[in-house]
Amino acid sequence: MVLDLKAREAGCRFHQEARSEVARHSAVYFMKPLTFVNLAGEAVGPFCRRYKIDAARVLVVADDLDLPPGQIRIRKNGSSGGHNGLRSIIQALGGSYGFPRLRVGIGRPPDAWDTIDWVLGRFPRADRPFWDERLALAQAALDAILEEGLDTAMN
Repeated sequence: MVLDLKAREAGCRFHQEARSEVARHSAVYFMKPLTFVNLAGEAVGPFCRRYKIDAARVLVVADDLDLPPGQIRIRKNGSSGGHNGLRSIIQALGGSYGFPRLRVGIGRPPDAWDTIDWVLGRFPRADRPFWDERLALAQAALDAILEEGLDTAMN
């Protein structure tokens, strides 16, 4: 959703390319894997090899069950933290942990919800104003990373 907002603002559209949707704005590619989340590396790895993108130049935007809903965290690098999608990307990038990530907290599902349904489902209508605000903030964080650099954005 963050990349959709950014692409819309930048005036670019996504098109299907191999196992992903890709949009380009200036020298920046926005890429959304079309694989299962746990297999995101199967799209990211070949994309990076095709365009000769070093792992350190990859910024992963991901949801995070372990962060409270709407909380945003930026890290320069690190392990998967139990996120299977990040684990897949690390493996696809040759075991490199050296790529930044912007994580958006979605919290744990309520007891009645299945985790997969929670992660892949739509936000409840009543929560939409909250999520619109938080996704706009995540997009602002992405803008700060792209325009001012990772250190500035983290501050």
